[in-house]
Amino acid sequence: MKLHGNARTCPRSRALLIRRVEAEGWSLAESAAAAGVSERTAAKWRGRYRAEGERGLLDRSSAPRRIPHRTPPERVCSIARLRRLRMTAAEIAEALAMPLSTVCAVLQRIGLGRLSRLAPPEPPNRYERRRAGELLHVDVKKLARIARPGHRVLGSRSAPGYHRRTYNHGFEYVHVCVDDASRLAYVELLADERGPTAAAFLERAVAWYRARGIPVERVMTDNGPAYRSTVHALTCKQLGLRHLTTRPYRPRTNGKAERFIQTLLREWAYSRLYRNSHERAASLPTWLSYYNYNRPHGSLNRQAPATRLRQPNNVAGIYT
Repeated sequence: MKLHGNARTCPRSRALLIRRVEAEGWSLAESAAAAGVSERTAAKWRGRYRAEGERGLLDRSSAPRRIPHRTPPERVCSIARLRRLRMTAAEIAEALAMPLSTVCAVLQRIGLGRLSRLAPPEPPNRYERRRAGELLHVDVKKLARIARPGHRVLGSRSAPGYHRRTYNHGFEYVHVCVDDASRLAYVELLADERGPTAAAFLERAVAWYRARGIPVERVMTDNGPAYRSTVHALTCKQLGLRHLTTRPYRPRTNGKAERFIQTLLREWAYSRLYRNSHERAASLPTWLSYYNYNRPHGSLNRQAPATRLRQPNNVAGIYT
């Protein structure tokens, strides 16, 4: 039950009011004054108690019993059927010659206001490779270059000293690579996201993992132009990697890279005030070392990613 913010009574106070009148011999006026309500209100609750007992002291719905002009059930069914054909509210209103506001209200009432409600939610697809290097997740995130603190610090684009042209310094691109089994991450801040740049980053990432005793077998990326380029395909072939791509419109397929990027933005890119992009870039190696060797990871039983590499048979064995 949700009481009104200015309600003077609740079921317990009403029961106390009735007990004072019925059992303790208080007058209706005295009981109403003690409860801080009018005598008319006290008489209303006494009448309900005598007619219905304890149930009469509960709140009743304020919805009307009848709504003469409510949309007929047959028309509601027609709206639902058309909605399940993925028609918009405007299209349904035009097809049924109904006001758009009425169609929107009906869709909201029956729980079909959003198209995402038409299909059941996809179950989480959680998986983890058995050994490090079996699969690398690769992705890229674009970050705006900064020359001085912007609206994230000033709080508003209309703050004194803010000029859009002054803050337009282009972008830099964070290329990330995350090992599926250990979550060990390799990151570089590069000038673009083109095919040659992505291919060169992959070469350096694979060399970095191999230097730590992790032979790389597969790499997963999205369907971006850089990863579908000829130079990237040749690089994968040269390195002996099998290239996997995500399903279209399913970024969750590459979820470990997506999740790492969110952590990267929150704990590095937007975690503190940087005077410029050079200062932000200089702090990246320190944060990345902390992430790989010290930061507790939720999916690793609150252990750092590098702890999985210290276990025996970490390349061919099963992690515990």
